[in-house]
Amino acid sequence: MVCGLILFALLAPGFAAQFVLFDVTFTFTKMDADTSTPSKSHYYVRGDRLNPDRPPDWTAPVDYRNGTIHIRTEVLEKPTGGEPTTWSICYIPNRGQGNGYGCTGTDVYREKGVYERDVSMKSFWQNDAIVWTEGIKQMDLVMKDNSGGSGHAHKRADHEKFFPTKVRITVVQVSAGAKYDPSLVPGLPKQAEAKPSGASATGK
Repeated sequence: MVCGLILFALLAPGFAAQFVLFDVTFTFTKMDADTSTPSKSHYYVRGDRLNPDRPPDWTAPVDYRNGTIHIRTEVLEKPTGGEPTTWSICYIPNRGQGNGYGCTGTDVYREKGVYERDVSMKSFWQNDAIVWTEGIKQMDLVMKDNSGGSGHAHKRADHEKFFPTKVRITVVQVSAGAKYDPSLVPGLPKQAEAKPSGASATGK
């Protein structure tokens, strides 16, 4: 499917060249956060949970490196109380430089619902620490409060405000100059209302 979209994009300028990097639905408990390895509060997207047809080179023949990321977060279960929550979304490359990885993030959310945002591939934290011509090997999702930086949810004394939770996180890579097209993403509701965007990106 990805190859077909890329070919169509080359033949029809303006058509949205995009691919789903991952689409995961999972429950996350305090025990999951405490026992995830090698780092706590992490949910790892690797192996067959990451699109096996993702491009080996994100710069050519289709330029995803200078495109955008569409991040869709569907909060299915969350403790009551409206505690602000977010997930850092970290790209782990086959080859890095400097810090060696980069992170963007979901919207901050307080309640169940669907939250969507678009992020420039050139704007998120340490995006230049990734050698994009070498591709991505895994993605790390890190549950946090909205304090910024290393506000990992599992470290909070009031962790019951965050756990357990169930989310569906879908990340779609959109090529430079193209616009995200939800109709090309398998399994999305036809008419889903998104909450306003407004989260900032932070590291792990």
